[in-house]
Amino acid sequence: MKMTLTSVYMAEKSNMWGVSMFEKNLTKKMQDVVLEGRIPAKEVSRVIRKPYSTLLRELNPFDSHAKLGAETMFEIVKATHNVTVLEFMASELGYTLMPARDTKTEKRRASRTERGGTITM
Repeated sequence: MKMTLTSVYMAEKSNMWGVSMFEKNLTKKMQDVVLEGRIPAKEVSRVIRKPYSTLLRELNPFDSHAKLGAETMFEIVKATHNVTVLEFMASELGYTLMPARDTKTEKRRASRTERGGTITM
């Protein structure tokens, strides 16, 4: 069998059931946000309007029959104000997550630098 860079990458990212390690880690991080966060898990389920038992099942990284959807993940992030999972995703893709207010400050700073000279506030 000829090994290509793609096949090596896919072998490293998948376990024997074909579930990507990224997916498993992402689900586990969401489970931690809900079960170990500042807001009780039952309150999170109430805020996002999902039955508690369903939410727990979707957050279980070892339950191959229930999946956590992107919409639910987004609702959990909004309800908990915990962006750990977004930071993880950004990092996996080679990016850094920054709050919008920091981005605006950096854009203003870059804009002033482009005009010639740097203004420090």
